[in-house]
Amino acid sequence: MDAPIRVLVAKPGLDGHDRGAKVIARALRDAGMEVIYTGLRQTPEMIVNAASQEDVRVIGLSILSGAHNAIVPRIMELLREHEMTDVLVIVGGIIPDEDVQELKKHGVAAVFQPGASLGEIVEFIRSSVSQNV
Repeated sequence: MDAPIRVLVAKPGLDGHDRGAKVIARALRDAGMEVIYTGLRQTPEMIVNAASQEDVRVIGLSILSGAHNAIVPRIMELLREHEMTDVLVIVGGIIPDEDVQELKKHGVAAVFQPGASLGEIVEFIRSSVSQNV
């Protein structure tokens, strides 16, 4: 039997609204994944340190504050510094269409905007992690 996929769900920056992150965390857990939720107001350093300590395969960032263009590149830089480039990073939240490609250039695997289904997110994680085993 395969070990469950370990996912860290994080709310970076000063964003104080975490209902969506909790819904995603629960859906991933219900799909058989191990979920670590770090809570609100996480710095990029806190997120990468938690991901390293928890030995996760996936980091899911929930960003509603508009700070994604500053926060995500820093997280990707820290992952490279910690030699954690095998960790899949996905971003969800209020991300304008024009910013999606830039986030992907930094190494984000997928961006899920409002309206994305929980099933779509679960399936993306499953298929992406199984390809990288």
